[in-house]
Amino acid sequence: MLSMYLVFCLLANWLSILAPMRLTPGSFKPTSTPRGLAILLQLGFFFLFPPALSLTLVPLGVEAGLEDLARSLDMEIKVRFTEPRKRQRMAVMVTKESHCLQKIVEAVKARTLAKADAALVISNRRDLEPLVKRAGISFSFVPWDDRARAEENALRLLEEYEIDFVVLARFMKILSPNFVWRYKNKIINIHPSLLPSFPGPQAYRQAYERGVKIIGVSAHFVTMHLDEGPIIAQDCFRVRPEMTLKEIVAAGQKLEAATLLRAIKLYLEKRLDVYWGIVKEV
Repeated sequence: MLSMYLVFCLLANWLSILAPMRLTPGSFKPTSTPRGLAILLQLGFFFLFPPALSLTLVPLGVEAGLEDLARSLDMEIKVRFTEPRKRQRMAVMVTKESHCLQKIVEAVKARTLAKADAALVISNRRDLEPLVKRAGISFSFVPWDDRARAEENALRLLEEYEIDFVVLARFMKILSPNFVWRYKNKIINIHPSLLPSFPGPQAYRQAYERGVKIIGVSAHFVTMHLDEGPIIAQDCFRVRPEMTLKEIVAAGQKLEAATLLRAIKLYLEKRLDVYWGIVKEV
């Protein structure tokens, strides 16, 4: 359970760090992970720069102050700065299917993702390494035999590359709560069904075997509950009586790539607001 006493103590200390730099608080949102293992404090503030204070010195001063606070409370504090006009650094996580990654690479080349830099691709296989390297994007192979160790390595890479948000482009591994909470509403996944129907693996087969007449795909934010995150975008197609499972998968994959790209663009344009687990376009 989230201790409000601890939250207010942290906030008071936080504000004491920001005040000398003339940073005015704009928003404050505390949340906790299950069982109270961690607290996430999201604090928005406005920069009112003194003449001698630069854009570089502000983050350094805030981070140094919070590191001192963390040591005094014997806890870990991670600091991440975002600027509305700043280009967002994107990491893509993949396994072996190329259709979504290919669409993202094409969009990056065509500069239709104008507000994003494709900084890194992480994969638990090497199948797509040639595609990534041809595109001039950094590729990191992270074996996933041990999930805890794999996630630790992946998080280290995300920190090293200063990643702002993550795209799961048919990444066929389940991320733990320990990973997900660090990037709340910053991990976008594409799932091959019209959620909340047919969550989990083999979604096309599930739909095919149930004889559904309309099959679709969903781009959603990743949460600690599998395939239950806030839905960003969906699309669908009608199943013809003569269609085989293979034809359904092929049709679905085209929609997956397009829908995922649409969700990324909405995210980059700051047009998404998550309220009570529902995404609203703003």
